[in-house]
Amino acid sequence: MARDVRPVHHPDKRHVEMPYAPALLVRRGSLLFLSGLTAAPVYHSHPHREEEFDLPPRMREQAVLLMENLKTTLAAAGCTLADVVSATRYLTDVAEQDDLNAVWASYLGAHRPTTTTVEVSRLATHANCKIEITVIAVGRERRSRRRAERIQKKPTRSKRKNAVQKRRRR
Repeated sequence: MARDVRPVHHPDKRHVEMPYAPALLVRRGSLLFLSGLTAAPVYHSHPHREEEFDLPPRMREQAVLLMENLKTTLAAAGCTLADVVSATRYLTDVAEQDDLNAVWASYLGAHRPTTTTVEVSRLATHANCKIEITVIAVGRERRSRRRAERIQKKPTRSKRKNAVQKRRRR
């Protein structure tokens, strides 16, 4: 059985070299695996440039930026926050978990994916990052826009038959 794993990138992807994909869509089983997201831009330079990590100092503001990054990354794979089934959340200060949970709930509403929350001394992305979340979502099967357009433009059998007959007459 052939593997069908596809990296997923935002439509407005910056052209920087990254050591990971923001997400992987596994078509067999329809699972989407997202790399850890922070409040920093998803597409940032490697090696890191300080100006890309000028982040707000509070957990609540960083959580909002992170959730927007999460929504954008999920949307690039044809998913929404409602498709998230599991999240692992890494915090540099577990005392700020209530601020994270307030933002998390405001974005997810009644949807409750599984979560694991871990306190860490520092995140590898950058010292200014207070939170990182990695997610597994249920991917949705979808046709590409080009394929859908081709299917819509494909002539019906009778039209194709008429075209062939016209060519033969010439």
